[in-house]
Amino acid sequence: MKGFTSRKAPYFFIAPAIILLLVFSLLPIFVALFISFTNMDLAGLADYSNLSFIGFKNYINVLSDPVFLKAIFNTLFYVIIGVPLVIVTSLGVALLINLGTSKIFKVFRVVYYLPSVTNVVAVAVVWTYLYNPAFGLFNYILESMNLSAIPWLTDPTVAKLSLILMALWRAVGLNMIIFIAALQGIPKSYYEAAQLDGANTWQQVTKITIPMLRFAIFFVSITTMIGWLQFFEEPFIMTKGGPLDGTMSAALFIYKNGFQLSNFGYAAAGSFILFIAVIAVTLVQYRVQAKESDY
Repeated sequence: MKGFTSRKAPYFFIAPAIILLLVFSLLPIFVALFISFTNMDLAGLADYSNLSFIGFKNYINVLSDPVFLKAIFNTLFYVIIGVPLVIVTSLGVALLINLGTSKIFKVFRVVYYLPSVTNVVAVAVVWTYLYNPAFGLFNYILESMNLSAIPWLTDPTVAKLSLILMALWRAVGLNMIIFIAALQGIPKSYYEAAQLDGANTWQQVTKITIPMLRFAIFFVSITTMIGWLQFFEEPFIMTKGGPLDGTMSAALFIYKNGFQLSNFGYAAAGSFILFIAVIAVTLVQYRVQAKESDY
């Protein structure tokens, strides 16, 4: 009896976490999947008898919706430009701080990390004023240098780049900390051996540091990719998806249809299309990483 109890004890400890996962993560996913095959709206939410099963109609309509297709294009734009920028910038900052020997570099860690822990709403409001075409700081600086003002949030393409710049500013700090932790885990004996062989700093970085950081780079690329595929707060607060749906992301499209237009079934279908895209991208990255690890 004592042995039986000891074998069951671990399951009692993990049971609360499993229950929370089932109730607040897995169960809502299955409920949303069911809703995506229905015409649920406010009437259906108030009285379930108004619900009707419509099969894949929501998915067909979403995939043929020009606004959703534009949102997908915008999301890919964010991913293709934003992900490499975040990885390269955060890795570069981490390398510079890790190589620095002065105490001032410890202050730089805090300075670069602060944006990632600030409230995204407050940050977005401040950056909206910075981007203001009439009295924003950025255009004021440009005009003081006799340069033309930039339509930061009024031109569709420039607005996307402006949102990427703001999101990059927020994302560098957290990923920098991850890279610094990985850098400090590299044995110093590797660098000492390289220095004895006459390797300079650039050769040590490219031949030792970068290869040893491949798992950290993989982790950051996965999390960053997922974050940009779910890009929501910045366009929601700063542009509302405009101008002309030029900054509309897939997540913002889902939010607008679900919580503003109350087309819950339609929004659920869009969310599962995004969910499948996130899973597919993650699996591809895992496959690429597995192939690189075999060499």
